[in-house]
Amino acid sequence: MRFFDQPIDFELVQTTPPVWRAEVRAHRIVGFCTSAKMAGGRLVSLWGSDRRHLLGDQAEGGFMLHLALALQPGLVLLDLPLAGGAPVAPDLASVFPSANRLQRANFDLLGIRHAGDDTRPWLRNGGWPEDHFPLRHDQPASKAFPQQAEAYDFVRVEGDGVHEIPVGPIHAGIIEPGHFRFSIVGERVLRLEERLGYVHKGIEKRFESLPVHEGHRLAGRVSGDSTVAYAWAYCMAAEALSGIEITLRAAWLRALFLERERVANHLGDLGYLGNDAALGFGLAQFSRLKEDWLRLNAEHFGHRLLMDRIVPGGTAVDLSADAGHALPEQCDAIEKEVRLLKHIYDEHPGLQDRFLTTGRVSPQLASRLGVIGLAGRASGQMHDLRCRKFHAPWDQLEVHMAASRQGDVAARVAVRFDEVFESLRLIRFICGELRHGDMQGAVRVPYASGTPGSRGTGWIEGWRGEVLVSLEAGEKGLIRRCHSSDPSWHNWPALEHAIMGNIVPDFPLINKSFNLSYSGVDM
Repeated sequence: MRFFDQPIDFELVQTTPPVWRAEVRAHRIVGFCTSAKMAGGRLVSLWGSDRRHLLGDQAEGGFMLHLALALQPGLVLLDLPLAGGAPVAPDLASVFPSANRLQRANFDLLGIRHAGDDTRPWLRNGGWPEDHFPLRHDQPASKAFPQQAEAYDFVRVEGDGVHEIPVGPIHAGIIEPGHFRFSIVGERVLRLEERLGYVHKGIEKRFESLPVHEGHRLAGRVSGDSTVAYAWAYCMAAEALSGIEITLRAAWLRALFLERERVANHLGDLGYLGNDAALGFGLAQFSRLKEDWLRLNAEHFGHRLLMDRIVPGGTAVDLSADAGHALPEQCDAIEKEVRLLKHIYDEHPGLQDRFLTTGRVSPQLASRLGVIGLAGRASGQMHDLRCRKFHAPWDQLEVHMAASRQGDVAARVAVRFDEVFESLRLIRFICGELRHGDMQGAVRVPYASGTPGSRGTGWIEGWRGEVLVSLEAGEKGLIRRCHSSDPSWHNWPALEHAIMGNIVPDFPLINKSFNLSYSGVDM
């Protein structure tokens, strides 16, 4: 198959979701990406792999650049072979701005240099020497280096009355480390620049020592608030590379868990958004509702956050008869209270004064930056994988997409409310089908790891946005390479634009309205 009349032949390598793959040359990749962007395509992720131990240190083929693009028919994967010595790849940030940080991370981890202007480190942060690349196959899985102070070239804003405010990287409570550098005049923000990736978790290196059938547990901990989405994406990839199909009941159970994860996070965010605008009552009420929600998860599924409930081959738990009644009843009770709280939020003049026009990202800017997920839909970007009907059960569920074109804090709050109501409707319907439909039987089928070199891809709409997992099997049932991608890669840059022109005290409110993951972008 060919796209956009480009001279690249793609092979359909996966049907759930539909995935096309092709190997390309460097002079083709920028042109293809440009055509994809003009046709409404989006960058999903960019990563690299070290293949020297598989192919030999040849002129081409020592390393590989992988690119995932979202197009109308599905997911398109481009593989670009690179030299084995000092690999250099084209700069794609001019086409997809969110590629900038992914490219910089690619160099920090693998030494693949992208031919762009911004070559500052992104993940290293003085945590290891500049000539050490953790994801190269000849690097040890764990090696301690003394932390080194490293100057970072923040963009300077100069002029009369301009000041800088550094915030972080250490924050109060349990917030993960992130440095925010504000350039201001008075209280008005002229520019914000972020620097993330301070934890150095080494997740993608850790994957390489795990059996394929155990990797879902680590995937579910890439970003704990999205554990269901990551585990589902990983298991989808693992099932694709081994060629197995899960039962219909297991697919519907996975959707049930995913929607319960969505509701839990939205309830928490709506409370914190009220609190950041000085309505402590909102925080108290939504925190109570979220706690009730999580306790029912623990009671019927064994874990408050539903960690490890999705496993290769299906699910680890089923919906009991008691849960089949308790979950819809809870949905009814929660919906009644959330509708009342929405009325309070909508009619509270102080809250609306803080929400309306604050932190706006226009639809045009959101499109240019590639903003996705909840934040994207609040700025007119109509992307929700649940509505694409790529696989069960979404091909049998009519998901009503919540969206706005206003792009401010108020819009992101409104989208959260609408998504809560839609998820509650879906949960009630799913429970009814699981109890009375024709989906009785096993929730898990036997799983066997794929053959060495087999590859699979998982692509799931989490509560924050699209989660991608690309998985390759190695020898003896181990993982050769696993890349996970969080929607926050695309949305953190949008936060820098959203704060421009606003006052400094509005930053916590704007930041929480996006609620992006620090952990998800620290590989």
